[in-house]
Amino acid sequence: MKKSLEIGTSSVTPNLSDYEFLKNSFNWDREWQLMNGHAEKTGCNIAYQAIERHANGEIKDQVAIRCIQKDKTSKDFSYLELQNLSSRFANVLINLGIKKGERVFSLTGRIPELYISALGTLKTTAVFCPLYSVFGPEPIFQRLFKGDAKVLITTKILFEKKVKELLARLPSIQFILLTDENRDLDNKVLSLTRLMQAADDTFVIPPTRREDPALLHFTSGTTGMPKGALHVHGAALMHYITGKYVLDLHQGDIFWCTADPGWVTGTSYGILAPLINGVTNIVDEEEFDALRWYSILEEQKVTVWYTAPTAIRRLMRIDFQPTEKYNLEHLRLICSVGEPLHADAVLWGQKTFGFPILDNWWQTETGGIMIANYPSMKVKPGSMGKPLPGVEAAIAEITEHDIRLITEPGQQGHLVLKKGWPSMFCGYLHDEERYKKCFRDNWYLSGDLARKDEDGYFWFVGRADDIIKTSGHMVGPFEVESVLMSHPAVAEAAVIGKPDSMIGELVKAFVVLKTGFPADDKLKLDIIGFARKKSGPAVAPKQLDFVTELPKTKSGKILRRLLKARELGLPEGDLSTLEQT
Repeated sequence: MKKSLEIGTSSVTPNLSDYEFLKNSFNWDREWQLMNGHAEKTGCNIAYQAIERHANGEIKDQVAIRCIQKDKTSKDFSYLELQNLSSRFANVLINLGIKKGERVFSLTGRIPELYISALGTLKTTAVFCPLYSVFGPEPIFQRLFKGDAKVLITTKILFEKKVKELLARLPSIQFILLTDENRDLDNKVLSLTRLMQAADDTFVIPPTRREDPALLHFTSGTTGMPKGALHVHGAALMHYITGKYVLDLHQGDIFWCTADPGWVTGTSYGILAPLINGVTNIVDEEEFDALRWYSILEEQKVTVWYTAPTAIRRLMRIDFQPTEKYNLEHLRLICSVGEPLHADAVLWGQKTFGFPILDNWWQTETGGIMIANYPSMKVKPGSMGKPLPGVEAAIAEITEHDIRLITEPGQQGHLVLKKGWPSMFCGYLHDEERYKKCFRDNWYLSGDLARKDEDGYFWFVGRADDIIKTSGHMVGPFEVESVLMSHPAVAEAAVIGKPDSMIGELVKAFVVLKTGFPADDKLKLDIIGFARKKSGPAVAPKQLDFVTELPKTKSGKILRRLLKARELGLPEGDLSTLEQT
């Protein structure tokens, strides 16, 4: 049995105090009523849940979003102010002739206009699609083109550098709205400032159905154009539930999600979940900087922090104890998502902050957290945790025509989810056939491999297309990387399968060392020997290269398929999300 940890003590009673009780008694309709009250027609609208009901209630003057700028100055927006500003933007879109279901894109940094335009778009029942501002022109073009963009909100510098040259290839775009320009450049490139000043600050949200499309998020594959996953207004319920039970948000909390809204995490949990749950949401305009992050946690008195394994690994590489330099007494919960969180990172959280970092699992397609560790539950370091109450997850064997659920504990198989959770994507834009292939017999096929232990905890094995077949064994990259990460010299690790005529594939590792360790053959043999002792010769890497960085997406996921392509001299596929280091 894997080692488990008790969650550290806190004066706040978790919203989910008894997992088994809630799981057995859970009812989606009851939770909808708790969130929605009686505003049925407009209450289905995500922006209503995030802004309107709070702005018309007791917390109207509470800070909804605090935007921290690069110079550390900040701008506060109360729920009432956010209501007025998002209503102005909604009227801007209506005055421009934008209709229900049409796509409104943003390409900005984490500036106030991004959040205001997101909420304003949702009010109108147009579909909002945020793009990551560090994308180059070609990935921007792919997404705008495939998404049939009608409106793009951006800045002058991003327009000039990345968008202007694309307009001839983007006939669907009717308007470019510049956030930092006081005058219109022509009939198509307009000043958002001017439009906002002229717009009314009241807006009546039209009747909205739960199944109406609300958000569009692009997710990349190994080849071809990125896929556009559509999400509906009914997803607000999932943002509410996961904010309440996984992130454990309470009135008075100060919440910070470090993800950019260009990724689904940055929208679902960097905008919607904290607002729907009525807490103060911290937004930092700057990119990762360890000391800046710790100072924000201290200065803003952050209570709940949601970040990514890549950031956690970077923090782990810094040789100092943050609680000795920064007052983090208000911080009671840290959650992580993006890549599986290795056990050593969970334990580092326990040692550093006094409580373990809680991993959770979900995908762009699921729209919200599906499997998680919870504040009231024992943590098994390295585990994904247990399914959210109301979500049915299982391990399955999948053939071309059939699906068989695996009930034996510890057996590896495909991770599948029973259809029916409210944030499940409703389609891939312009690709119905691909969407249909994601489902079998009422189960969503995640494409991930996992196993379930005797206590009901799920353990990530790897992407199905990353699995290494070596000497008759099916080896998941994550289990090998977890062993490598426990070596005192290893900061990061990634493994791939490399074709071998004798054993099918051999396991090859790419390792980033911690500062101060020499990248020599002696250490290489020591790490390989360490892995053989820990996991056995069939699973341990037979080859190992030291590298200075691992290729990652801009959201922090390690691109193993790119490592493999480069190792074998194969086409590298879609690199639109590659982090440039």
